[in-house]
Amino acid sequence: MRLAEGWRLRCIGCGSTRRRETDSFTCPRCGELTELVLEGSRPEREDIFRAGDISVWKYGSALPVKGAKPVTLGEGGTPLVKSARLSESTGIDELYFKNEGQNPTGSFKDRGMTVAVTRAVQLGARVLICASTGNTSASLAAYSARAGLSAVVLVPSGKVATGKLVQAVSHGATIVRVSGNFDRAFELTLRAAGKGGGLYVMNSINPYRIEGQKTVAYEIYEQLGSVPDYVVMPVGNAGNISAAWKGFKELRDWGIADRVPGMIGVQASGASPIARAVESGADRVVPVRRPSTVASAIRIGKPVSWRKALNAIRESGGGAVTVTDEQITRARSELASKEGIFVESASAAPVAALGALKGRMGKGDVVVCIVTGHGLKEQETIQWNTERLPLARNWEELARTLREH
Repeated sequence: MRLAEGWRLRCIGCGSTRRRETDSFTCPRCGELTELVLEGSRPEREDIFRAGDISVWKYGSALPVKGAKPVTLGEGGTPLVKSARLSESTGIDELYFKNEGQNPTGSFKDRGMTVAVTRAVQLGARVLICASTGNTSASLAAYSARAGLSAVVLVPSGKVATGKLVQAVSHGATIVRVSGNFDRAFELTLRAAGKGGGLYVMNSINPYRIEGQKTVAYEIYEQLGSVPDYVVMPVGNAGNISAAWKGFKELRDWGIADRVPGMIGVQASGASPIARAVESGADRVVPVRRPSTVASAIRIGKPVSWRKALNAIRESGGGAVTVTDEQITRARSELASKEGIFVESASAAPVAALGALKGRMGKGDVVVCIVTGHGLKEQETIQWNTERLPLARNWEELARTLREH
């Protein structure tokens, strides 16, 4: 099927372009991933930032889906919250949290899913498939239900948080457990799609996902009124950091913004192939065979969008940082207890990294941490016991507890 007017699929490796969409999201010449690019006339500022509530589809003039009714649950328009207390301990006066956990299914995945599912409907797809560590499965299941399509999700057995899996179950997706990690589930997903049967892949290899996710950059720019100095975000399969970079780069290339932020990717120390490549100066990543971290959303050892992520980090003059599970857990607690923002473990990784970034960021820099998923998705990772909570059987016991606290 032909792409929307003015849009092309471009290979990120050899640079070849094509005007038609095929069953594969990789380049037929060199096998690299492709991205959607707009050639010719570009959107004007007033086209993108017109009056009205912020949402993904507000930026429709900059999206490659035309002439279709959006499959939407009201995604986007998430809060950009200025730090109340952590700015003091981190030494960053202008510290903000972009709270993507406020999306309909509780994660940033909804931004890409609304665009990709809308395109899938336009293409006549009937069955949508993905591999997932949890959030993608929840989002795909919800948007498939909204569109009246079937969803199949492959998840690593025993390694998906209950709060995420129960969403996919509730929305009626067919869930298949895979023996192994996410990377194995993703391999099987691609193999299943390659066998025919009308399966349309919805992982971030799908460039329409990236187009929806890039709108987080537009929102940050609109909410701040300018481009931040740094954007810090967790990196797993690496689609999101490349999507945000694409959004900021478009704003600059289209003459709307005069600069771009440094993109800082954060990985868990037990699942850090991209951070290692950045640190060593390598031009490709070495997969981590057995990725391990408490942050299940970034427990990925072979990220499919690794080249896009390396490009984003290096082109922006950014960097990559690794954090330990202990640092992630502590940052998650601090974000909840000091800022009132409850996130899943992976979302706390950018906050955990701020200490290591002190020498890089100045006191006057504007820094945005993108926190990607809601904490209710990972309740089992919070260590607490209701039986240890104070019990008041009468007024005297309540009064004593109040005095002690």
